[in-house]
Amino acid sequence: MNNVLYYILYGLWYVLSLLPLRVHYLFSDLLFFFVFYVLQYRRRIVWLNVVTSFPERDGDEHKKIERAFYHWFCDYIAETVKLLTMSEKELRRRMVFKGSELVNQCVAEGQSCAVYLGHYCNWEWITSLPFWVTPDAHCGQIYHPLESSVFDRLFLRLRQRQGAVCIAMDEILRKTVEYKRKGEQTVIGYISDQVPFWRNIHHWCDFLHHDTPVLTGTERIARKFNQAVFYMDVKRVKRGYYEAEFKLLTRNPAEASEYELTDRYFKMLESTIQSAPEFWLWTHNRWKRTRERFNLRFYVENGKVIERSRRK
Repeated sequence: MNNVLYYILYGLWYVLSLLPLRVHYLFSDLLFFFVFYVLQYRRRIVWLNVVTSFPERDGDEHKKIERAFYHWFCDYIAETVKLLTMSEKELRRRMVFKGSELVNQCVAEGQSCAVYLGHYCNWEWITSLPFWVTPDAHCGQIYHPLESSVFDRLFLRLRQRQGAVCIAMDEILRKTVEYKRKGEQTVIGYISDQVPFWRNIHHWCDFLHHDTPVLTGTERIARKFNQAVFYMDVKRVKRGYYEAEFKLLTRNPAEASEYELTDRYFKMLESTIQSAPEFWLWTHNRWKRTRERFNLRFYVENGKVIERSRRK
């Protein structure tokens, strides 16, 4: 039954994706009205996130950010549908990468690269990175498998059709070791602005005026395997056009103090968001885990998060 459903949904998605992008944007404008006014999809969460992230701005600015975000969010959906049949030529024209020369230099010198990303602009189109990076590197991105096996299969096909490999988060260490043993270099993108599970909280930082629990796995892997670390600064040039620039944080991660790279990433991501806040994914309940609740339920011992009720 799942196979049947997959092929039905894939067929519908494929047919829709054949429409010109300008038609997709017409659907996006209609979708905005439904999502924003009728469904009011997560508007309470979006509003709370925007207001508390920009306390220095007034209510009119908050409303402007909110509406602009939903317009972009609907565009993101339309662009993701279109991605299924977009050609390399069209993707190269619409999703431009800058600074890949330094990435290629690292790879040529035998060093893999870890690339920090955020849920900012169209992260699905960033899967076209293999078109811009040397073929001597394996390009990939870390992902969370979706609960629906049908949609998980669909998105894996979508995200891997440009040549990048999707690696489940719990598989990244094993895969990195595997590539290292083979002497193969990688360029892996980590969308690191997600909410960590309670047991994965080892560090907090100030992010958009919130005390924020953050993922630190990217930094740990980069340090362990001596990978060059980049931040990908993404901008929307205009509707349907993006630029992503590689910004080097370090080629010697072991020289950075603990959590320094994580903190730098969040500072850079915050700066990107401040410049054009409507392009960040505000529908995430990003600050649902608080330090107070964490301290009540857990403690950290020898770098491990342990639940208090299980302490012997």
